[in-house]
Parts: sequence; structure tokens; C-alpha cells
Amino acid sequence: MSGHESLRFFAAACKRVCAAAISICIVAGAAQPAPKQPGELVDLGGHKLHVNCAGKGSPTVVVENGLGDFSFDWILVQTQVAAFTRICAYDRAGYAWSDPAPQPRTFAQLNLELRDALAKLGEHGPFVLVGHSFGGPVVRNFAVAYAHEVVGLILVDASFEGQRVGIGGKATMRLGDDAKGKSIPPPHEEMKESDRAAPRSDPAPPQHQALDPMYNVLPPAQQKMQLWAQALPEIEDAENSQREWSGEYFAKWQATPQTGILGPIPLIVLTRAEGGYDNDLDIPAAQLEKERKEGQAKLTQLSTNSKQIIVHSGHNMELEAPGEVSAAIRQVVDAVRRHSKL
Repeated sequence: MSGHESLRFFAAACKRVCAAAISICIVAGAAQPAPKQPGELVDLGGHKLHVNCAGKGSPTVVVENGLGDFSFDWILVQTQVAAFTRICAYDRAGYAWSDPAPQPRTFAQLNLELRDALAKLGEHGPFVLVGHSFGGPVVRNFAVAYAHEVVGLILVDASFEGQRVGIGGKATMRLGDDAKGKSIPPPHEEMKESDRAAPRSDPAPPQHQALDPMYNVLPPAQQKMQLWAQALPEIEDAENSQREWSGEYFAKWQATPQTGILGPIPLIVLTRAEGGYDNDLDIPAAQLEKERKEGQAKLTQLSTNSKQIIVHSGHNMELEAPGEVSAAIRQVVDAVRRHSKL
């Protein structure tokens, strides 16, 4: 993924489909039979969350996806990590097999649903959390809100406060600049009528879509899951709310020192070597690259026991560099087991 593409944090189709090199095609909007979920559907009070766990051992690793991503995108990493410890990937509400869930989709709401789902499955912490892209700030919030349940973090090319993102045309903005200063409401599990999305009156016309070539590394079953999941309409409502409320968190973090907020827990920050920016935005590519590197390096300051690893990969490391991601997870797991520094 190029630097320009990775900027599209606010795009409704962050990683949808483009001209493809494989033959699997679907009609977007047409009813597609749901493939059988690989994991469990956990009832959280009127809505179910899909969680897929594999492997044995402690601590258990839990993955938080980026925008537009799904649990099965992590099958390459999950298979490697399951060889040395327990690992769970899941689909946020409104994604794949997970039902739409209470609004708004704040970090606190996402954290509560994941925590409760793990508890109902009997998956015991403390956990090592992995957050990719948008999932990075989500796991940061989890680690602060439930500090006694988290013993390690891996941030995989994670979004950060103040990061510049594309908002259409050549325009960019910093994450947090769109905050309205709204109070973040307490999370809740029981679905209310007000939590349900309004029926769509103007569905998009069907379009032929094909799988992005970056998914070619996935096994055929997961490629088919990707095509099916991308076509589901519920994801758009979930992502719109997630983007809207993430700004409130980014603004608060920009206004409050974050250095050392995670204490001494092991933290690895995985950063792609090159942003790949072009000079087609309102900020020069060199400045965007400088800010990206500074922001990624600053993430290491969240813990007093941290390190940054530069990965020669695009943004989607779970697909492009699964070995490096798995190795970073192993470093954190080993540090937790030995009660040692990274």
C-alpha cells in the first residue's frame, strides 16, 4: 500500500476493491451466502461478536484490526503465533459475522465488547494486545482502561494523534483536528432501538468487484471470505461512527502528555520503512514522511520498556510481512514470560 493510500483514514472504502489480478468476482450489494465462521459467535445482549482463537499457552494474544480489515486477514500471523501461544482474532461489530452493536462506536465501546466476549469464551488474561493501523489506538485505550488485564502491546504501523490523513482531493488534516469536544458516553452492551442503523433508502447500484491483489497471499477460503465481507452494508455505519469518535480521543491525547502512560509493559512499535508519499497532497511528501517517522517513534515513549522495529513492508504487514509481525509478537510474549526487558 502506498503512502497516499495509507492516508485515507476517512475514506468510506479504505481498502475495498480495485482492478484485480485474480478471477474471483462478486456483485457488490447482491445477496451472498455467508461462509461458515471459523470461530465462535458470542452473545453480548442482543448482538453477537465473532471471535476466533487458536493455539495453547499463556499469555493469550488478541488482535485488533484496522479499518476495513477482518479477523481472517490475520490467518498467516495467527498460524505462526498459535505454534507458541494462544491467539485470538475477532471481527468488530458490523464486520463479517459480527452483528451491528450499540452506538456510538467509541474506543470504550469497542474495548468493552471485546473484553466481555473474551470473558464469555473463557479466554483469560492478562493479554498481549496487537493493534494494526486504526486498531493501534483502540488497544492503547484498552491498555489504559483495563491496565491490570494487559501485559504487552505490539503496534503494527498504528495510527497516532496528529497524524496527517487524506480527506479528499489534495486536502489533509491531522487526526484529532476534527474533534468537537464531545463527552465520551459510557459504553453499554444491551442493544437499544436508538442503536440500530436507519434502513437504507438508496442502496448503491450493483458493481462488479474483484479482490485486491494484496490478498493473493491468503488461502483460497480466506480470499472468498474477504470478497463476501467487503460487500456487507453494515460495515459502513460502523466505520463512520468509529472515525467520528476516534477524533475525540486523538484530541485528548494531543492535549495530555502520553509519555509513560503504559508503565513498564513490553511494547514493540512496528513501522514501515518508507511511507511512499507522492507530492499530490497539500503537504510536501518529505514533510509527510518526516512527521510519520516522528509520530511512530513517539509511540515508543508510551512505555518505559519499548523498542521500535523498522519493517520493509507496506502498511498491511499482516499480509506483506507476517513473519516479522509474528517475530515481534514472540519477543513480547517471551519478555512477559521471563518478566524481563525487551
